[in-house]
Amino acid sequence: MRRKDFIYLTGIGAGAMMLPNFSALGSPVDASRLLAEGMDVATKKALADVALNTAKAAGASYADVRIGRYLSQFVATREQRVQGVANTESFGVGIRVLANGCWGFAATNDVTKDGMAKTAARAVAVAKANAKIGGKPVELAPQKGYGQVSWKAPIEKNAFEVPIKEKVDLLLAANAIATKGGASFVNSFLAMINEQKYFASTDGSYIDQDIHRISPNFQVTKIDQSAGSFQTQSSLSSPMGLGYEYLIPSAAEKVTGVVTRYKQRYDMLEDIAQAAKNVSEKITAKSVEPGKYDLVLDPSHLWLTIHESVGHPTELDRVLGYEANFAGTSFLTLDKWKSKNFKFGSEHVNIHADKLQKGSLGQVGYDDEGVKCGEWELIKDGILVNYQATRDQAHIIGLDKSQGCCYADNWDSVQFQRMPNVSLKPGKTPLSPDDMIKNVEKGIFIVNNGSFSIDQQRYNFQFGGQLFYEIKNGKIIGQINDVAYQANTQEFWNSCVGVCDESDYRLGGSFSDGKGQPQQVSAVSHGSSTTRFNGVNVINTKRKIG
Repeated sequence: MRRKDFIYLTGIGAGAMMLPNFSALGSPVDASRLLAEGMDVATKKALADVALNTAKAAGASYADVRIGRYLSQFVATREQRVQGVANTESFGVGIRVLANGCWGFAATNDVTKDGMAKTAARAVAVAKANAKIGGKPVELAPQKGYGQVSWKAPIEKNAFEVPIKEKVDLLLAANAIATKGGASFVNSFLAMINEQKYFASTDGSYIDQDIHRISPNFQVTKIDQSAGSFQTQSSLSSPMGLGYEYLIPSAAEKVTGVVTRYKQRYDMLEDIAQAAKNVSEKITAKSVEPGKYDLVLDPSHLWLTIHESVGHPTELDRVLGYEANFAGTSFLTLDKWKSKNFKFGSEHVNIHADKLQKGSLGQVGYDDEGVKCGEWELIKDGILVNYQATRDQAHIIGLDKSQGCCYADNWDSVQFQRMPNVSLKPGKTPLSPDDMIKNVEKGIFIVNNGSFSIDQQRYNFQFGGQLFYEIKNGKIIGQINDVAYQANTQEFWNSCVGVCDESDYRLGGSFSDGKGQPQQVSAVSHGSSTTRFNGVNVINTKRKIG
């Protein structure tokens, strides 16, 4: 899409909007023209070759170039007011090199031949300066070049081509339904991202990718004036790697039960109507009695537990102690993997990493160091069998190639190891959530994610949620409040006694998972079917201890 079309389409119906200062992006003539008219693949290749040739001439043994254009849009409302509409666009190039066994990186928004040459030379200078410090040389896994290839997210309707008015109308309609249903307050928003990324390397790859993500959400609040308290519920949607077709209600894919949940199509109006009813019931729901319960966890809740207790501790940089930001390192040390019998969970626990799943936030064709993406096992029949690795980590765990886990959140960020989609495989025996609940004598069914905490090795944790339903003798008897469960990662996943089948499988995920310093964010999905865990310790989050 051309820049003038982007501004026009996103500006329709908006009273006020924030746009970046385009004159600051690149040189006054070349970069502005390229932003306005769009840069074709041939131009990107010619510019990338300038950087690659300059880097090699300056002494680099390897180099890669990422030319990136990043568009984002955020529309927010409260009750019948538009709180804000924000659009951003960022364009530039990041160049990474290996010289004298060390990495070097430099970035610029001067996307011209001169800018590319200067930035590549600067990246090599950084690498050579780093090499003077010493240390073990980088060992890069071999990677074949793919020539000129492309990948596009399989979207049906580009969200950036939908007028702002249509998006605002949807959000305000949703808010009106919640207010009519008894909500005291309601906020709703839409967030959309488009990453247009071009990668080139001295391995011989020239990869053009167009990535789209969308995240609808709301929060409904009900106040109990007599008690001076309130209850809330957020959307049961999941952020997805889809276009605006995700929000077409007539195509909504539903999983019905205690509450209606959604797959790869979402009905916001139906969801918010149910949320208004749910918070009214939560106001009068009793507080949970602490103790041991069998937990039946909906995918809208379980995705976060998977993310924190499986996704992050299987990141190889955390295992090795290279990364400790955002909740530390990992208890899944290499000795546990080398033993080939570390019992991470029960035989029902089969967790895989996947960069290919359609509609997922992490779906791309190639990662940010030119590796073709795929799928692999992390936990098989409860046993730890693998980690997540990049090209310079692969040799540490005996791999002859990278697993495609490298990502940078912008052109001016250094790419590094980031989580792929990490998901729990469905059970193979036919089993619905209703069938699972019928066999629970004393339990809690938990829907949607809430607050959580986890220790510095991703081992001891506590998770809350948003909707809690008490189960007695195989039947749900009503909502309860103030629930959180506590466990350590190993005991929790070993308490897994069943996973529903493929028909119940759904994605949850994070639109902005933080890692690194300086911080970068990435988007990642986690799938599962409804899953049962027996004998888990549940606490009352409202009661005082002692």
